[in-house]
Amino acid sequence: MANNSQQDCELIKQYLDGNKASLDTLINKHKSKVFSYILMVVKNRELAEDIFQDAFIKVIRSLHAGKYNDEGRFVSWVMRIAHNLIIDHYRKDKQLKTISDDDSEVPLLDTVQFAEVTVEQNMVVEQIHKDIKHLVEKLPDEQKEVVKLRYYYDMSFKEIADLTGVSINTALGRMRYAIINLRKISDESKVDLRKI
Repeated sequence: MANNSQQDCELIKQYLDGNKASLDTLINKHKSKVFSYILMVVKNRELAEDIFQDAFIKVIRSLHAGKYNDEGRFVSWVMRIAHNLIIDHYRKDKQLKTISDDDSEVPLLDTVQFAEVTVEQNMVVEQIHKDIKHLVEKLPDEQKEVVKLRYYYDMSFKEIADLTGVSINTALGRMRYAIINLRKISDESKVDLRKI
């Protein structure tokens, strides 16, 4: 992790010293994570591409203005900028949405171990994942967001806190309530989470 941060810091320094290619390297290094997050939230590829471009335009301007202090959290900083641009977009449209269902190939809360699985086992696992995704969608938006960021994007609670502008304790609290609510919703929906 520290080595990654040092690489980012060095690329930023090189870019500010006039090496334009280092910016391309930096963007390509973090493109997948940042773009995936934006797409997960906005659910529209064209809009996600626009916001992604706007985010990096803002990054470039901020770097030139000296507004970035390297604390080893470049990607968290970029994600925060993207998050704010998404909020601005929905404020302009007067529809404050957060996260809706997605068709991601990444299964949520994937704890089933695959060794030699049968077709039947695969079908059961797929159904469980669909059930869980359906249950997650019933959570309040803030809880749903934390669950997806934690399990889809493997973000730490510190990264989630930075991205959503809350304290780590608040992010942890939202996760705790999400788990409590998932259990309650699963009982009401007759979905047995213990199979997972």
